[in-house]
Amino acid sequence: MDIMSETSAAALSLVVDEIVEAARGVDPAELDAVADAIAGAERVFVLGQGRSGIALKAFAMRLMHLGLETHVVGETTSPAVREGDALVVASGSGTTETVVRGARKAAELGVTVIAITAEADSPLSQTAHVVLRVRAAVKTDHGSAASQQYAGSLFEQTVLLVGDAVFQALWQRSGTAAEDLWPRHANLE
Repeated sequence: MDIMSETSAAALSLVVDEIVEAARGVDPAELDAVADAIAGAERVFVLGQGRSGIALKAFAMRLMHLGLETHVVGETTSPAVREGDALVVASGSGTTETVVRGARKAAELGVTVIAITAEADSPLSQTAHVVLRVRAAVKTDHGSAASQQYAGSLFEQTVLLVGDAVFQALWQRSGTAAEDLWPRHANLE
């Protein structure tokens, strides 16, 4: 194995090990609370910036596959939120201005706000009805013991995993066969 292969293998091992540790640190009761809030919503909206937003878009896609009416805030076809909806937001620091502002506005409109964050005492956490805490470094926490990865990478990776776990739980609860979800999968690829 050459030096580049060894470096790449070590990097992959680091990323996998950190993800496993962060995922094991997620409180199962918080995962259940997220799934319950989504199951009880008329429609689901997601809002995040950067890589956290990308992870939430992947989550929105899976919820759509499950048959839930799901929208990404900021997309041109996203409708107005209303009472009875749920808004899933993600921000490692819990201070991302557009995310906090959107969460506050949604809460004022009677929308259930579900926050995924690393900071339990953040403005986002204080606004949310349901908080799922991810124990990971935030993007401004350089050199943290929480992660050796760059910026908020571990947080963003865990947001993706949490979304898949919530989808999996909702899918199992529904008892729906995979074949019944498949017709909702994109077919213009």
